Amino acid sequence: MNPLPSPFVRAALDAAGGLPDSGIAWLDAARRENLQAFAESGLPEGRNEAWKYTPLRALSQRAFALADRTAASGLAIDPALFALPGLDGARIVFVDGTFRADLSSLDADGIELAPLSAALSSQAEPLRFALANRYRRGATDAFVHLNAALATDGFVLRIAEGATVSRPVHVVHVSSGSQADTAWHVRLLVEVGKGAAADIVEHFVSAGDATQLGTVVSDVVLREGARLGVVLLQDASPATTLVRRGHVRIDAGAQATLHALELGGGLVRHELHADLDGDGARFDSRGVFALAGRQHVDTQLEIRHKARDTASDALWRGIADGRSRGVFRGAILVAEGADGADAALSNKNLLLSGMAEIDTKPELEIYADEVKAAHGATIGQLDERSLFYLRSRGIPLAEARSLLTLAFCRAALESLQNDTLREYLGERLVAHLPTGPAE
Repeated sequence: MNPLPSPFVRAALDAAGGLPDSGIAWLDAARRENLQAFAESGLPEGRNEAWKYTPLRALSQRAFALADRTAASGLAIDPALFALPGLDGARIVFVDGTFRADLSSLDADGIELAPLSAALSSQAEPLRFALANRYRRGATDAFVHLNAALATDGFVLRIAEGATVSRPVHVVHVSSGSQADTAWHVRLLVEVGKGAAADIVEHFVSAGDATQLGTVVSDVVLREGARLGVVLLQDASPATTLVRRGHVRIDAGAQATLHALELGGGLVRHELHADLDGDGARFDSRGVFALAGRQHVDTQLEIRHKARDTASDALWRGIADGRSRGVFRGAILVAEGADGADAALSNKNLLLSGMAEIDTKPELEIYADEVKAAHGATIGQLDERSLFYLRSRGIPLAEARSLLTLAFCRAALESLQNDTLREYLGERLVAHLPTGPAE
């Protein structure tokens, strides 16, 4: 006899039953198929290798209703909540997963930016391959199935071939926190045309403290010779559960760069899969998570070298204070025939409390010849000699700890080319770092 579904699964099935048909046969079929896959698998359990460090038992006992789209459309949101210095280009804002035209500015030279709901009504067929994509059936992809079944909005961003977009596109996700135990789901599609160049800043914030769940699934394609820089700032409230899955495909000679700063959220899972599909493709990633209290952040990075002379460089830093827990898995795969690949991965972590925990798991698989690859991970504490030196120069303990912690993280942010944004991220990190003595 099959066990009864958890409150989480039952609530998701009830929410799906209340969604109207889209009127697009293939899309409705894909939603039903993903909903069925989710119903069959449920949430991943502890014996699931991909989720072994992120238990979901407490989450499975919560029942999340879909956020009210009508209410989200009318909520008063102060733009100062998501204002970032140096960003005055195109902006698209979602409140509880609902597109807000009044807070957005979609026009910019060289780009086509539209909410997913509008794109489906005018050009559904070109989106079929992405939205009807078949994910693996099973609990590992439970949240992806859930997103595919319940996401009714998102955006489609296309960068024209050869275009250089001078100002970053600002993507904002606001969790309103206006109603407890509500969920929202967003689907993102990005295509950077051949030889084009652009930057995206994806930003997560909260306007209230009620418990919410958000899922975001994104597919990004870089055509031949394209360049894309992505900055991710996650600063949601501690009551927010956030699950993100991103897939980046990089064609020949194209380059993608990610800088990520994870500060907020109560339970956060970020999965990023990068496929270097074309000769000479490159993917660089830099990230920091800084945790306190009972925060739990799980980063899953998977980079697959599938063509000749590809390159990747991943540098991630983690900080855990209080009773928080950080998880990092960095996996590099060099496929057969991907000769000349150059791959490096470094993950270093600091424990600022005796009750904090960080689990790190670097992985390296090589099936090609003439490959240069290296990976490593460390977990440690602040150097007592450095602390003593700073204190001997009259610097208080709390300030000395913050200085050393910031220096530890700086390597992950210093390569960001946008000076104004880099300085702001550093300020946000400093404000988030613990100021008291270690426990």
